[in-house]
Amino acid sequence: MRRRLRIVTGVAWVLFWALMIVTAVQDFLRNDEGPLWHPLLWEGSSAVTATILLMVQRRFTRRHDHLVAQPLKWFARQLPWALLYWICFVPIAFAMRHAGYALAGETYSHTPWPRLFLYEDIKITVFYAVFVLITFGILSWQAMHTERLRAEQTATMLRTAQLAQLTQQMQPHFLFNALNTIAAVMHEDVDRADALLVRLADVLRATLTATATQQVPLAAELRLLHAYADLMAERFTDRLTIAWDVDETLSACVVPVMCLQPLLENVFRHTVERRREPVHVDIAVRRDGERLLLAVADDAGRLGGAPVAGTAGIALANLRARLQALHGDAATLTLAQLEPAGVRALLALPLQEPA
Repeated sequence: MRRRLRIVTGVAWVLFWALMIVTAVQDFLRNDEGPLWHPLLWEGSSAVTATILLMVQRRFTRRHDHLVAQPLKWFARQLPWALLYWICFVPIAFAMRHAGYALAGETYSHTPWPRLFLYEDIKITVFYAVFVLITFGILSWQAMHTERLRAEQTATMLRTAQLAQLTQQMQPHFLFNALNTIAAVMHEDVDRADALLVRLADVLRATLTATATQQVPLAAELRLLHAYADLMAERFTDRLTIAWDVDETLSACVVPVMCLQPLLENVFRHTVERRREPVHVDIAVRRDGERLLLAVADDAGRLGGAPVAGTAGIALANLRARLQALHGDAATLTLAQLEPAGVRALLALPLQEPA
């Protein structure tokens, strides 16, 4: 960024003096007679001298660039350098002109030195003021751009940390539920409990792999959901059925990691575990224009029922927070009461193809 800014500034400086030289040459051709190198030497010596003085000034004032946010202090550091231009510009520039004329066997004449100093110093003061103002503008823009980049990087870091924290909060919540399922059968069927532990290990391995990133392909999310559903369904084999309606053409679309598991977990915690009657669950994935719709619905739940102690809203609140951090208002999670019974959780996401 700084290098590019220096290049742009250097090009602008060269173009400025090129314009000054072209203007001087045109004026000379209209009003004077003589060799063309005269106006080239006049403006060229001014350009070289101004560039030298500019480089010296920047060399010693660059350490004050951080004061650009305090204009009075920054300008106070620049003001004394006007003396350098007043004292040095005329001797350096006119020494070049006298030397150039001498090499050509001519004599360079000009107004008396006191008047010359006064006239040239007035001109260089205007030039110096313009240069300082332009430098201030460039430094201010650079500082604003740097601060904006720093703010964006900080926001990204905070957002990543927030997403990681929310995802980690979901893992123990999911783990406790799975362990409760295993605990419920371990005293009745050891082999079955052992199989469930192996299944749990597979799910945890997939979960740990998935949480290395905040978004995964839909296919990976569905594999995790299938494993979780199989694990939890072991406990309710006599009163649970799950139907899957997934558009396979959407498998590569990107979704937040573990975005469906909390929805299915809610069905188990708030509906299946509280009933003795069979419960049917529908899991659907489809496209709606530029949105990806993920739905988990049961045929027995009720909104507004008594929450399970210690778990009310945790999973859904975390999921909503993750959606907000990832997509803002472009992603929504809604719960709807179905008739005559049942609850549908609908997750609407921007349709994102893999990069």
